[in-house]
Amino acid sequence: MPGIDESLLEAMRLPGARGASVVDWISGLALGAVGDAPGGDAEATAAETAELARLATESGALALTGGPSGDVTGASPGGGPAGPDGPSGKEPPVQDLIITNADSYHLLRFVTTTFDSTVFVHLWLDRSEGNLALARIRLAELTDRLVLG
Repeated sequence: MPGIDESLLEAMRLPGARGASVVDWISGLALGAVGDAPGGDAEATAAETAELARLATESGALALTGGPSGDVTGASPGGGPAGPDGPSGKEPPVQDLIITNADSYHLLRFVTTTFDSTVFVHLWLDRSEGNLALARIRLAELTDRLVLG
């Protein structure tokens, strides 16, 4: 099972990858980074993307939704999301965020862990060389295998 460094190097093998980092969205600190960072500053990028991640995870509008009645299927008694084995409160309500601009894609994929899920992987892709669909699939696989600690 790969750790942070191995996972980031794997992410950089994706077509069009310009940079990747593992960020704690509570503190805004980069736990690891490789490649380039938008604006040239990996720590500033980590802090800014952490703010986006925090807003997305705390937003009621982006939480799990249920059927036509609006009931949240699989919600824990406290109103949080349920994990695959029942209510866990460990899984963020958002799986990933995709931000596009004229020349690049930014993909933020949340990492589900057994202790607390406050970490995400940020992948920066060149828009002309990258494949957003492939990157999203591979990043999901990568974060499922990622070992923190």
